[in-house]
Amino acid sequence: MDRHELRNVLLHTGLSPDAFELADVHEHVPLPPDFWFLRRSPGGRWEIGLYERGVYDVRETHDTEDAACRAFYHALTGRPAP
Repeated sequence: MDRHELRNVLLHTGLSPDAFELADVHEHVPLPPDFWFLRRSPGGRWEIGLYERGVYDVRETHDTEDAACRAFYHALTGRPAP
């Protein structure tokens, strides 16, 4: 799964578009006060975390985009990725 597929699946589940941000695919302007994010780290890994009150809090890192997308889906829905 890639970020484009992840965005489509999350929106299809009825999740609010303001609840998450996917780097280069689904970004906010202006930023909401809090949301989950998925982005590539400077070291090339993938980071999942929570943005709250101006602070990005990385909760997990993954080696591949697919693994990060699946973990992100699970974090937001509580279900395994399709």
